[in-house]
Amino acid sequence: MELNSDIPTAPPRDAATVVMLRDSPGGLEVFLVKRHGLSDVLGGAYVFPGGKLDASDCAPSHIPHFDLALPHMLQALGEPTLEAGTAMGLYVAALRETFEESGVLFGKPYENVKAPPQGSFHERLAANALQLHTSAVQPWVRWVTPKLPSVTSKRFDTRFFVAAMPDGQSAQHDNVEATESAWLQPRKALEQYWSRGIELAPPQIMSLAHLSRHTTVSSVLKEAALRPPPFVMPEAFNENEERVICYPGDARHSVTERAMPGPSRLYWRNKRFEPETGFDALFE
Repeated sequence: MELNSDIPTAPPRDAATVVMLRDSPGGLEVFLVKRHGLSDVLGGAYVFPGGKLDASDCAPSHIPHFDLALPHMLQALGEPTLEAGTAMGLYVAALRETFEESGVLFGKPYENVKAPPQGSFHERLAANALQLHTSAVQPWVRWVTPKLPSVTSKRFDTRFFVAAMPDGQSAQHDNVEATESAWLQPRKALEQYWSRGIELAPPQIMSLAHLSRHTTVSSVLKEAALRPPPFVMPEAFNENEERVICYPGDARHSVTERAMPGPSRLYWRNKRFEPETGFDALFE
């Protein structure tokens, strides 16, 4: 992963990602997948399962398969100007991408389906064989790629959802878009990043720092339910020949109110992004 200096011209594309969580004897764990090294977006980095919103995700025919009413889904995203079709599509994209990249299905076959549904995610929906558990994923935070690029010149408007790992299922990378995967405690993942065992992009760094404040899945889900998803559009600038990205609440950011815990800025140093005062600043 290298610093990117190209100036993008296209508007950000809608995307969705799911931060899957589970409780373990050692504490809260999160599921991460390693992007294929040849991927044109965050190749080689560890990320949460997710991807771009497809037009097929927004098909009105999906609505009968939801266990949540569409107005509730729209309200949970906390975006008053968001079209209902896009809101619905973001939930579908989150569930679809998680299924495609990790094999985890937030849903189940309808009781009157005699044989388990087969085929792609949308083929199963088209066959009226699958109920989607949209209630299982809760909006957590909204990240928009900064206008001045830091990691990639492609821009995304990504809604992060949090979810408990469903009982009776196991998560595993697909060996196509993702080549490795791991369940890690948030702080342990950041320790591996710091020791250069894994690569992380800034949204994952800051998300893991946030999650490290929680000890259980229920604690994360409770926070998600009690507040609207914060909006985070990092702002990038150069300082003393270093690229800096700052977040809401930082003295250089246009938004004065903090959106999340952790450092208010990261510096591109030693060919990676770091807090100004070092590793421990992620947890202060």
